[in-house]
Amino acid sequence: MHYVWATLGLICIALAMIGVVLPLLPTVPFLLLAAFFFARSSSRLHTWLLSHRQFGPMIDDWNQSGSIRPTAKKAATVSIAVVFGLTLMLGFSTRVLLIQAAALSAVLTFIWTRPNG
Repeated sequence: MHYVWATLGLICIALAMIGVVLPLLPTVPFLLLAAFFFARSSSRLHTWLLSHRQFGPMIDDWNQSGSIRPTAKKAATVSIAVVFGLTLMLGFSTRVLLIQAAALSAVLTFIWTRPNG
């Protein structure tokens, strides 16, 4: 069973890393899931994740206070704006733009209503 938990943790790390550059895929929830899976499978991987230079502080902020650092909020906002701008420039249909605007607005609302870490 430890291999299953470790595999799920590694999949979550991969999804989190994709989420760093893809605004519709969240990063922190996948990191939190990875920490959960690693805690059940490998103390070495769990320690690595919690002490990771970039990922560790985000997990710690969330676990302690449900907060997101202002720099992460700004980075998320910029990447979302860039992706939406690219979608506009590529001439996607109005329907796609409206769906994307609604989803991205919900994501930004969630991010900016969290306390600062």
